[in-house]
Amino acid sequence: MEFFDFLEKEHRYSSTRNSLNRLNKRHRFLIEPFRADIEGSAVLDIGAYDGRWSYALSAAGAREVVAIEAREESIAKFADYPPGPVKDRVRFAKGDVQDVLAALAAEGSQFDVVALFGIFYHVMDHYNLLKMIARLSPRLVIIDSEFCTNPAAVIRLAREKTDNDHNSIAQVPGQTKVPVGFPSRTALTWMAASLGYGVEWADWETLKPRERRGLDGYFTKPPEWKRRDTCALRSVQAPPTPNS
Repeated sequence: MEFFDFLEKEHRYSSTRNSLNRLNKRHRFLIEPFRADIEGSAVLDIGAYDGRWSYALSAAGAREVVAIEAREESIAKFADYPPGPVKDRVRFAKGDVQDVLAALAAEGSQFDVVALFGIFYHVMDHYNLLKMIARLSPRLVIIDSEFCTNPAAVIRLAREKTDNDHNSIAQVPGQTKVPVGFPSRTALTWMAASLGYGVEWADWETLKPRERRGLDGYFTKPPEWKRRDTCALRSVQAPPTPNS
């Protein structure tokens, strides 16, 4: 039995995008390699949606998980998860990511591990987001996102609809489409290095072809301009304290 199999009766995980195979294989890359880091740690899950990964982080041994999510209807779905100590260690902080991060930093909160599972390609100001995260002094930041395949240090822009609960929220009143950015690997590496973090990339090619159902995004090749990937930012020195 794999971790997310307990969700097999939840209808929202019946599609290819949210299939249990997809979730379980991602768990193998997003959670399993970092169990030693997560064990006993204070963890921040940014863009938590329905708390699926917050629950997984708690189950991996986190002593507490703070889940940031802007949409009330997404937070409400967490009620469907099994009750008990794993669920009890998760608490939600409702609000825009930038606002919640600023509030956490202002009150002196610190986290050992920060998870960004999907949200990094739903924002525009990636560097500001990383600076705000650095203010919380994590030793490890795990990012699972879509990245631009251009080898140069670039961020490619796109637009997405705000009425999709997997997308960015509106940034101004009445906004139906919002600009978002897809950094290249090189761009992320440069941003991380300036804050005192090295970047380690997961090797998705180790996943056997027969296990890749629903995971096509992790295996796309040029001329496609973006590809899903997973990386870990580890502190290699005391990062400079960001001003904002």
